[in-house]
Amino acid sequence: MLHLDGSYGEGGGQILRTALSLAATLEQPVHIANIRAGRAKPGLRPQHLTAVLALARITRAEVTGAELHSRELTFRPRRAQPGPYLFDVAEKTGSAGSVTLLAQALLPPLLAAGQSSSLTLRGGTHVPWSPPVHYLLHVFLPALAQLGAQVEMTLNRWGWYPRGGGEVALEIQPALTLAGVEWRKPPEFADFCAISAASKLPEHVVLRQAERLQARLGRDLPVDLIQAGGLDAGSLVLLWGPRAGFDALGARGKPAEKVADDVAEAFLTFRDRAAAVDRHLADQIVLYLARAQGPSSLITPEITLHLLTNLWVIEQFLGPTFEVKGALGERGEIFRI
Repeated sequence: MLHLDGSYGEGGGQILRTALSLAATLEQPVHIANIRAGRAKPGLRPQHLTAVLALARITRAEVTGAELHSRELTFRPRRAQPGPYLFDVAEKTGSAGSVTLLAQALLPPLLAAGQSSSLTLRGGTHVPWSPPVHYLLHVFLPALAQLGAQVEMTLNRWGWYPRGGGEVALEIQPALTLAGVEWRKPPEFADFCAISAASKLPEHVVLRQAERLQARLGRDLPVDLIQAGGLDAGSLVLLWGPRAGFDALGARGKPAEKVADDVAEAFLTFRDRAAAVDRHLADQIVLYLARAQGPSSLITPEITLHLLTNLWVIEQFLGPTFEVKGALGERGEIFRI
């Protein structure tokens, strides 16, 4: 039994997701205490509980502590079983919990399961504090494909805060081995494009977001305008290119121009630091690089506490695995050792 302190580092839900995902992949029993101790509302929230129960179902795990607000969990998995699965974040309680964070927890064990699987996930598709579905579609999954993992994702219904109600479908092909990568060269701006989307808002919101983004970054930037569906009002701007994506969501009282400004400023910071991988992708991909064959390295615009916490969790399972060059908050290099 591996014992982890969930208050380590940034003390959030990523410790839980990474730990249970690795436990399910490696068939390693794990005990986690102080779950989400660094958050204003510690313990398991609906989206975290959904991830626990989903991983338990896939691995036929013995679990104790799997209930809302629980701060301690024991998880004893068996071998992951491929197949068709449906999981709803709102099944236990109404929630717009993120389907993308749920997907990130489920993908590693299913990729290693030896046969293809299909996932239907219901909940929030474009909600705060999580990557929007379009980030996975255009940045994360293409990057994962470069390692040799093939996952197809379809957005069936948009789901915004507070009610969610969105749905995505994923088709996962087995990838028993992954290849290392060298991501050190900054992407070319000519390879970037963007979307401006809104649900249940005046049509001019989509246009204003797009016009402001082009005013900041160049009129030649292609921007698709999308009138999105969903139960609730919401808006999104996403700019992406190879291995990098930058997004912002609208909110009550937040002008459309400010949504676009947030995206433009995040991109300009990334460009000025001559990085090859955005900071969120660096955080997400190390779980896969840890088990890839051959050397890997990447340059990220910022060494975040989230990244360092994730690396710590990985190395509790696998031992010394990565070397980090760079200080917290600064441009850095990550090497798979």
